[in-house]
Amino acid sequence: MIKGLLAGCLLLALFAGCHPRTAKGLHNRDLHRDIEMVTTRGTLVLRLSDSTPLHRDNFLRLVKAHYYDSVLFHRVIKNFMIQAGDPNSRRATDTAELGEGDTTYRIPAEFRVSLFHHKGVLAAAREGDNVNPRRESSGTQFYIVQGKRFTDAGLDSLEQGRLKGRKIPPAQREVYKTEGGSPHLDRQYTIFGEVVRGLDVVDSIAAVPTSGRPSDRPLAPVRILKMRLIRRQDLSIK
Repeated sequence: MIKGLLAGCLLLALFAGCHPRTAKGLHNRDLHRDIEMVTTRGTLVLRLSDSTPLHRDNFLRLVKAHYYDSVLFHRVIKNFMIQAGDPNSRRATDTAELGEGDTTYRIPAEFRVSLFHHKGVLAAAREGDNVNPRRESSGTQFYIVQGKRFTDAGLDSLEQGRLKGRKIPPAQREVYKTEGGSPHLDRQYTIFGEVVRGLDVVDSIAAVPTSGRPSDRPLAPVRILKMRLIRRQDLSIK
């Protein structure tokens, strides 16, 4: 899609810098930090993936700029996911329609076979294929997977149906059966991290009463109080 080294470098510079050590607004040490997210339902810790540097660096810059402080989890679906990142949600009224707020840019998709939608995964929201055929990500909106546990029969049915014959790798099948997740999202949305501490907080947020479809907005506000970079925990993802 991008022709020539110069064009590729310019695109990378827009989102992450041509080299992570010189990414605008970031220091090399930032790339080796975890992120603490303090919410009204508890605190969780996120680890970003080095396999998706455009998304990683974008999220780090937003966290350092305190972009997510006071933002709501505006869409919550039990046994599926919890979504946040709409800047319009900071001072939204109880009846305001949320989910359309964003930055002026999109982030190119960074699909990785090794990253899949198991419970606790952090991924970027995006507009639908009809207006976004390249499946580029929102600049700010993200979701965390709660998902559900699957049986072999359920995964077989999913492969034959929604996945249109695509097989889920055996190791990933085991995770979907033991930990749970949302496998139908794989290779549709860019994964760029995961929760390394605080899955109970994800469950707590996912369990709150909501307005139901189509907005699925929590009836009582669930807010990100603050996010910050912290020393990396003794856990890792690739």
